[in-house]
Amino acid sequence: MSGVINTGLHPKALVPGVKAWWGLAYNDHEEEFSKIFDKDTSDKAYEEFVQSTGFGLAPQKGQGSAISYDSHIQGPVTRATAVAYALGYQVTYEELQDNQYEVLNKSRATSLARSMRQTKEWVGANVLNRATDTNYTFGDGMCLLNALHPNTTGGTWSNVLATAATLSEAAMEDMITQIMGATDDRGNFINLMPQAIIVPRQEWFNANRILKTVQQPGNANNDINVLKATNALPGGIIMNHYLTDANQWFMKTNASDGMKYIEREGISFSQDDDFDTKNAKWAAYERYSFTVVDPRAIYGTNPA
Repeated sequence: MSGVINTGLHPKALVPGVKAWWGLAYNDHEEEFSKIFDKDTSDKAYEEFVQSTGFGLAPQKGQGSAISYDSHIQGPVTRATAVAYALGYQVTYEELQDNQYEVLNKSRATSLARSMRQTKEWVGANVLNRATDTNYTFGDGMCLLNALHPNTTGGTWSNVLATAATLSEAAMEDMITQIMGATDDRGNFINLMPQAIIVPRQEWFNANRILKTVQQPGNANNDINVLKATNALPGGIIMNHYLTDANQWFMKTNASDGMKYIEREGISFSQDDDFDTKNAKWAAYERYSFTVVDPRAIYGTNPA
């Protein structure tokens, strides 16, 4: 579509009589990416996050024998490169002069801001949409959800259910159990706990049925709903409209360096006129990146 708005694109705007213009103003969802990603800022072209392993278990020391020594080892490097996103539009001098509807002119700037906001939501959500796509990898060389994340000191670990499962009480309990058994690179247990469940809109009602009933969902037993009773997911349900798989679901954990939104330049708007054409130009610009530093921040499953 042409980036220049001229009189031919809005012929009705040249004459009075239009009752209202529609299709330009819709209610937007509240910001969703910030419920999944932790915000950081940057003043460089890229930022790097480098793993350093801890120490292993202490061995027994025999009487009179020397102490054993261990060392920290550098692990994977995650680089987050700031990407510029920009969009603009032009309006011919004649269109601005002849347009009879100020509301139409004002709506264009609002529409531009909305496009930039939607772009950021899609860029962030695509980190999850591509969670099992081996073409999109992070510092350890693996895709986000993987059963073979390598430890720097040897061995592997998994942040995906061993058997893919649709969203259910049992599947959620299995995933929480897996999260609570997480270890660091040296095999030491860590206090990794689930915080919230992330679901597409198709699983919104199902997730609420599972988590918010007082008794065990889906049967006539008198058992309590342990997920609710224990507040197993204190962050509740995060529904993201930009998830493209109707069945895939995730759990966000309390990993301190995990899902990152890094803002290099906040959004800015500019306006200028072209000397030769007298076209008026409006543009929006921002730079940011989304990345995953520690995949322990997200667990998930991708049922067929």
